Amino acid sequence: MELMSLILSIFLCLLVLTSQCSKATKDIFILAGQSNMAGRGGVFNRKWDKNVPSECKPSPSILKLNSKLEWEEAREPLHQDIDVGKTCGVGPGLAFANEVVRKRGSGGSVVGLVPSAVGGTRIEEWRNGSFLYNKLVRRSIESVRDGSGVIRAVLWYQGESDTVREEDANAYKSRMENFIQNIRSDLHLPELLVIQVALASGEGKFIEKVRHAQLSIKLPNVKCVDAKGLRLKADKLHLTTMSEVHLGIQLAHAYLASNRHNFTRTQVS
Repeated sequence: MELMSLILSIFLCLLVLTSQCSKATKDIFILAGQSNMAGRGGVFNRKWDKNVPSECKPSPSILKLNSKLEWEEAREPLHQDIDVGKTCGVGPGLAFANEVVRKRGSGGSVVGLVPSAVGGTRIEEWRNGSFLYNKLVRRSIESVRDGSGVIRAVLWYQGESDTVREEDANAYKSRMENFIQNIRSDLHLPELLVIQVALASGEGKFIEKVRHAQLSIKLPNVKCVDAKGLRLKADKLHLTTMSEVHLGIQLAHAYLASNRHNFTRTQVS
């Protein structure tokens, strides 16, 4: 009887371990900023052409946290239920996720994307305590609420609206540094990787001032991918579909090259 009890105990332990291992861990990425992160690729006259490049195809390995805070398979346009009131198209998010999955190979964790970008927003609108900032924090916390995921990085593409007024351009560096420090503090992730995109375009004439601010940030674990030179649409503001794809792949390579992509799990309360 004792032998049978021992065998049964071992069997139950193995069953529990198997169940735990089968629960895939999500590598979670926060997508934030304004319209070029939300995606305007393929949008013409307020209509999306529905062209989805192969690099942006859906995959069972890539999920999205929707506006109802539920996980679902990620599909373009990623931000259609987040950047509401605008027409969203292809952004860099799915190209990023597919490249991470491709480079990592089979057997890797599920990639979870948390779309949070809103077009036409200045960085001051993302200050600590603002509506956009609070929503970003809330969505980030909900993404790890069930304990099955780890926030790996924030992907940030914003600043076009800060090129209009010189005072905004001049204040960009300090405001961005404050944003990084605040989001790390509020998510209890003091070493959270932040990958920002240096502007390819802007709404005003102070593009180079904002770019200089972005490229000069030297906080730990902050990386920068330069979008300058990527092809723009006829509006000279938004990236084309294929430019968004190229940007997503560059962001993936920046993430994979970082020694911060193997963070251990950190609890977010």
